[in-house]
Amino acid sequence: MKTSFAPTALLLGNFVIGTSIMGPSGMLNELSSDLGVSIRDAGLLITFGAAALFICSPLSAWLTGRFDRRKFLGSLVLLLALCNLASAFAPDYATLMAIRLVMMVVAAPFTPQAAGTVSLIVPVEKRGSTIAYVFLGWSLAAAAGLPMVTIIAGYAGWRTAFLCISALSCIGFLLLIWRLPPRVSGVAVELKTWVSLGRNPLVVMLLLITVLQMSGQFVIFTFMAPLLTRLAEATPAAIAVVFSLYGIFGFIGNVAATQLVDRWGGYRTSLVFVTVLLIGMSAWAIGAGMLAAMAIGVSIWGLGFASSNSMQQVRLVGAAPLFAGASVSLNTSVLYVGQAIGSAIGGMLFVRDMLHTAGYVAVAFVVVALLVVLMTRRFETASVAEEGA
Repeated sequence: MKTSFAPTALLLGNFVIGTSIMGPSGMLNELSSDLGVSIRDAGLLITFGAAALFICSPLSAWLTGRFDRRKFLGSLVLLLALCNLASAFAPDYATLMAIRLVMMVVAAPFTPQAAGTVSLIVPVEKRGSTIAYVFLGWSLAAAAGLPMVTIIAGYAGWRTAFLCISALSCIGFLLLIWRLPPRVSGVAVELKTWVSLGRNPLVVMLLLITVLQMSGQFVIFTFMAPLLTRLAEATPAAIAVVFSLYGIFGFIGNVAATQLVDRWGGYRTSLVFVTVLLIGMSAWAIGAGMLAAMAIGVSIWGLGFASSNSMQQVRLVGAAPLFAGASVSLNTSVLYVGQAIGSAIGGMLFVRDMLHTAGYVAVAFVVVALLVVLMTRRFETASVAEEGA
């Protein structure tokens, strides 16, 4: 079977994974009202879900490295469809939380194993751009999936939103089974692999960048809908437009990164888009309270959010190509650490009514991330020199 459409199937898989993981952000107001819990408690669906993803992502890389990727990835998306279906019928908050944690265990292996699969089915010279292409699925989740969830939850209820995500997951399952080549499996991940990655200073610094930039983003992103409501009196339709801008510009940024990375290299491309991320979040912080200014900030922020994460994947694969699944799973794991840290801090600030402060706290995280990106240049140069020796 030809593999030309396989990256697109993986992209669509990431789309349903991303929509499932980010979905509660678009319906916090509805979940809080219908289930009788606070906005902060509704946000814990993201915080605790991120904690589950953090634990399960590297564990799954160790346990599933030799699995047939078509059967394994397809099964994950099918189980995801069932979890979203169950969420739609959850009778209370506790049940929804329990289903959410199971869903995150199911979702955890997909993104790193999708990146690892790319490294097995495409030529080395196309690996960077193809990985960035596959991660466009996350941009599409923000551009189309999250606004869809916001609109449906606002006008038809959060249960209907979960039903729609379940239907999308079924489509993703069919595409993966249809287009991924059979009998593709990776290298088994052993304990020494984790030790080796932990001793690689470039890998460690790249993982730190992921934690910092995701922490900063999720201070705001988790509570973006209620923040827009409280600060700018935004309607559900206006909130959906802002989420759409975030995702559309995220898609544009990721496409641009896909085109640039093979020419500029991972470091330069990463530096550019983390800088863009910082500019956008600074614009949000300064303009908080004015809907137009916040929307502009979100648009610029969107250009950097998915592209900067895609560049992290590209740089990690380049740092340890033989164990791409393991290194990317670590990145995915610490990405969820960042989500958990950011959403926890954001929730703390929200309940204390420190709504403007949240923007500046988020900016501080991304400033530190940018400084670490600059520091990685020396280690990347040393790594290239060693390979050439």
